Amino acid sequence: MSNTPFTSKRAPYYADVPDEKWNNWRWQLSNRINTVDEFEAVLPLTASERKALSASNLFRVDITPYFISLIDPDDPHDPIRRQVVPTAAELVPFTAMMEDSLAEDRHSPVPGLVHRYPDRVLMLVTTQCASYCRYCTRSRIVGDPSATFSRAEFEMQLEYLRRTPQVRDVLLSGGDPLVLAPKILEEILSRLREIPHIEIVRIGSRVPVFLPMRVTDELTAMLQKYHPLWMNIHVNHPNEISLELAQATDRLTRAGIPLGNQAVLLAGVNDNVDIQRELVQQLVRIRVRPYYLYQCDLVEGAGHLRTPVGKGIEIMEGLRGHTSGYAVHQYIIDAPGGGGKIPVSPNYLLSYSDHKVVLRNYEGFITTYEEPEDYHPRDAAKFKGTKRPEPGQSGVHGLLAGEEMFIKPQNFDELHDRGGIQHRLKDARKWVPLGIGSGEKEDQEQSAS
Repeated sequence: MSNTPFTSKRAPYYADVPDEKWNNWRWQLSNRINTVDEFEAVLPLTASERKALSASNLFRVDITPYFISLIDPDDPHDPIRRQVVPTAAELVPFTAMMEDSLAEDRHSPVPGLVHRYPDRVLMLVTTQCASYCRYCTRSRIVGDPSATFSRAEFEMQLEYLRRTPQVRDVLLSGGDPLVLAPKILEEILSRLREIPHIEIVRIGSRVPVFLPMRVTDELTAMLQKYHPLWMNIHVNHPNEISLELAQATDRLTRAGIPLGNQAVLLAGVNDNVDIQRELVQQLVRIRVRPYYLYQCDLVEGAGHLRTPVGKGIEIMEGLRGHTSGYAVHQYIIDAPGGGGKIPVSPNYLLSYSDHKVVLRNYEGFITTYEEPEDYHPRDAAKFKGTKRPEPGQSGVHGLLAGEEMFIKPQNFDELHDRGGIQHRLKDARKWVPLGIGSGEKEDQEQSAS
């Protein structure tokens, strides 16, 4: 890449490592840092960090020589350091802490496959990563070699996908798919491509950030055989955007792989609108589209890295209108308990009537938008090839589309029945909304004819 503003760093401890080793991804994995002695050869540890590294129940620690070189050794609060070097705060429990805060295992029809949304699945292909984030949402299994997925479970995943035709999009994650042996990764991609109804394959990876030398020409040549293929990487702070990362993303985009970024809002790392603006603008420079900014999940060990939701909304207020629209990610809360991703943003809609909408912009400019008086929407059923949502998952849109009139909490009717008997006044037809639902409409039309 020409005229790049990014630089390359190497910690003094690694100064004598030959370039052919340093730039070899296998060497980087084989020489990861994980003990007190190894850390102190590269940077001085704090008492809190030493205590954490000596704990028996600590989530796995491994940091590539490349990534630890990005840390300022003289700054105990370095934003990269906070992401990967454990502290004693990680051992402190907090209110609402959960092992599986997103209830992924509840939505797992077979081991390693999470089917939370109607048309897409999350496919966990490994529990290993190049380095380990201290706020990992899957710390219950990630980093544990004994928890990795077997060949038999992989076949179960594929069989489920083959018999579930509504799935058109598969996201490969883990762990990190790009740490897999190249032949295994290619087998996964090729076998997914054998399933006709799978249109899109996505990869979620932090390897380009932790281990950019893994993104070789050989890897990109293999990946581009399985298009359409998309990839989201994971950069949280501008200091992570090095010359090596810029080169890795350049190889990926030249292979036709669209890149997005999923960041996590972390206290003391990127909980500042100026840092976030710098982050998204630098991502765009290396052709990575900011996609999501996640609120930190309620997982064990992450309590000290959490921020209030109000901080995320404040950041979004300082991004929208203050930088290019395609550089503004969505702020997301992945709902505890398995509700999925919920976008949260400042309120730009101030009020509305039956003919006019009142809006405000990022500067506080207030305007109105006049609604059309003669609008008549076309019935989507008249479009050829239109697919209906999976029954039971149309949600609020189903209310707007007239499929239902209510969404009731679980056991709502049983609760309000109060244990009563079925008597002559309890006729279920009384509380079925007239004209709601195709079945009722058809019955009425048949009765009328």
